[in-house]
Amino acid sequence: MVPFSRFLVLLLFLFASLSPFSFANPIQDSFHQCLSVDTNQLPNIFFTPNTTSFTPLLNSTAQNLRCIAPYAAKPELIFTPLHETHIQTAVVCAKKLGIHLRFRSGGHDYEGISYTSVMEPRYVVIDLAKLRRIDVDIEDESVWVEAGATVGELYYRVAEKSKTHGVPSGLCTSLGVGGHITGGAYGSMMRKYGLGADNALDAKIIDANGRILDRKAMGEDVFWAIRGGGGGNFGVIVSWKLKLVPVPETVTVFNVQRTLEQGATKILYKWQQVAHKLDENLFIRVLIQSSNIPNTTQKTISTTYNALFLGSVSRVQEILKESFPELGLEKKDCFEMSWLESVLFIAGYPSTVPTTVLLAGKPAFLNYFKAKSDFVTNPIPESGLEGIWQRYFEEENPFMIWNPYGGMMAKIPESSIPFPHRNGTLFKIQYVTSWMDPEKEAMNKHVDWIRKLYNYMAQYVSMFPRQAYVNYRDLDLGMNDKNGDDTSFVKASSWGTKYFKDNFNRLVKIKTEFDPDNFFKHEQSIPVLPLKSRSKITQRFKHVKKGKGKKVIQH
Repeated sequence: MVPFSRFLVLLLFLFASLSPFSFANPIQDSFHQCLSVDTNQLPNIFFTPNTTSFTPLLNSTAQNLRCIAPYAAKPELIFTPLHETHIQTAVVCAKKLGIHLRFRSGGHDYEGISYTSVMEPRYVVIDLAKLRRIDVDIEDESVWVEAGATVGELYYRVAEKSKTHGVPSGLCTSLGVGGHITGGAYGSMMRKYGLGADNALDAKIIDANGRILDRKAMGEDVFWAIRGGGGGNFGVIVSWKLKLVPVPETVTVFNVQRTLEQGATKILYKWQQVAHKLDENLFIRVLIQSSNIPNTTQKTISTTYNALFLGSVSRVQEILKESFPELGLEKKDCFEMSWLESVLFIAGYPSTVPTTVLLAGKPAFLNYFKAKSDFVTNPIPESGLEGIWQRYFEEENPFMIWNPYGGMMAKIPESSIPFPHRNGTLFKIQYVTSWMDPEKEAMNKHVDWIRKLYNYMAQYVSMFPRQAYVNYRDLDLGMNDKNGDDTSFVKASSWGTKYFKDNFNRLVKIKTEFDPDNFFKHEQSIPVLPLKSRSKITQRFKHVKKGKGKKVIQH
């Protein structure tokens, strides 16, 4: 997409002056005219900042309050399609008018780039929250799920049909499925079955020409790219077809907490050496935060071992007694329940909360936060852990989650999908700092702290490149030009190789072939190669002919 030309701006103002449905805003008016949507018949799908519902809608699925703070950019309007044809028309109109689009399915993206922007071109948000149909087929062991449905809804609807089937997907139940799978989608069954993206069977995507393409129509290259290549790069994900996997009728969960006074440092050092080698049915992540020593004002570090085992209490006790006795797991720490109930347990819900809460599709809490990520290939020594604790004591609400790899994650090749963090990865670190002060000064203070911690950790994590998880998007790693111009391959490599390693090169080639005008663009989108570099690229996407995909309305 090219920047607004003088002619286009003039044209937009002309539309605004002639329109009977005038918003006194050229983008709003021209976009509405092009869509040809009757707002009297469909009054709740088109929202401008002048409408009372605009701000509540913008904030409705925004998990990170930092991205909706007064200092954050806001869209010119929000369009909430009721049908995939509405999205097709929106894409065609936006491309015709030179309007920048953002697409939101769940709003969990850590930098909020599906609904805010730090780039200069004004933009429109296409919010997919009303597209949340879920069709479970137990006989076929698959499920079609629309992009706006949440992971929690998906789990609930599958469990409604079968107590012995599940979906290997996210830990956070308010994630929108559309964007979640595009980044990889890890969860508590990743060591057994891999990522959500590893278990994607088909998809429907709307390309820059407004065509709806399934796996066959888009081709295997594009289907490879959208499974882990990051959201907002190749098209609009309308729905996913995901594989259902077998789960026991009864699973086991536990939380075991250990503080510094209880030997947390030595226990965590041992966890690093064994967590990736344990039975692949066992997933033990570690939640690390600071807390007060009871009845004192003195701080300590609390490590909580939060686990799912696809089996019985007796069996998980046997495994840990043999491989990780340092944890000291006891029978009283363990609880047996259904797989669906375990979803709530792992997500941190109290045991009194019914599973129907998953249908609410809302995050359990909201705050201002900044997050970063790392992948670890060698255990961090105890001295390194002690350096983390020292930095923890300098911050108000520091938090880390360490997720174990190994099992199936080590068996799937790096190039199987764009998500490359496989064999050799011991665990992934998610760093988070959160706060509740809306002032920009507070944000700067906490962001500065997490950047310093991240710098300290460089010596202990993956190198060349230092890897990062694309679904924990981090604009500190670099970003596209603010003016909206195309970014060079070299510049984009600063974040692209961290997220995708060598798979970045293939993503760029596919992007150049499939979206040569770079219509789908955001702060860290996959770039296209310049025209002079395209001569060697084949025209494999020519098979997606005018008749392939659904017909779009021509305006």
